[in-house]
Amino acid sequence: MGALSPLLTVMTEVAARAGRSLNRDFRDVEHLQVSRKGPADFVSIADKKAEDIIYDRLTQARPGYGFLMEERGVVEGTDRSHRWIVDPLDGTLNFLHGMPHFAVSIALEREGELVAGVIYNPATDEMFHAEKGRGAWLADRRLRVANRKHFDEAVIATGMPFMGKTGHARFLKELHQIMPYTAGIRRMGSAALDLAWVAAGRYDGFWERNLKSWDIAAGIVLVKEAGGFVAEADGGEDILRTGNIAAGNEDMLAELTARLKTASA
Repeated sequence: MGALSPLLTVMTEVAARAGRSLNRDFRDVEHLQVSRKGPADFVSIADKKAEDIIYDRLTQARPGYGFLMEERGVVEGTDRSHRWIVDPLDGTLNFLHGMPHFAVSIALEREGELVAGVIYNPATDEMFHAEKGRGAWLADRRLRVANRKHFDEAVIATGMPFMGKTGHARFLKELHQIMPYTAGIRRMGSAALDLAWVAAGRYDGFWERNLKSWDIAAGIVLVKEAGGFVAEADGGEDILRTGNIAAGNEDMLAELTARLKTASA
């Protein structure tokens, strides 16, 4: 690929710095059982520390850019044309249980368009990055979505509603329309990494509902730059607003969205 652009240099360096903070806390997860701090407090502190690092470093690197962050919410910038969309810890439950499948996710929106994304799993040191028109990469390896054409050969990722979330009945209908016709379904607990893995060709497709924009913004850039396609799961226009997403190569996405439509009928 050659040298990273100045923008991606900033984004990957910030993601790596936040990841180092998360890794230090991740090593302490095993001690939670003897800690006075509750698990939720532990994770929220780790999450906030990572977000503080990202906010401070990106503010220094690009003064005036706005933010949409999981913890801080909307932070208006003086530069109204640029906005960072950040999830400092996607895969919180995995993190809490000592599972090395979680990520830092940073995207940049310019004039309302997603133009760059970085997803970093600090536990495995995998840095996925993409910029509009420059392709998607895992470190220095160019990524392409899988080219499988047949749904019965596909491994599809998803996320299912957990305790306290709505949509269980709908999810079960969709699963019934999809699972029997695939080679396998995976639920790994990080939408950001699910999309990064679609971009890397590890998964053939992905769908999930009711996600937040910071869960999927960087992954959308990665999938598109890896030659894949992303759609609003119900055929709408604004994926970031609805949080309903489907992704894959052209054939997989067509089959996936058709089956989702059948499940909703």
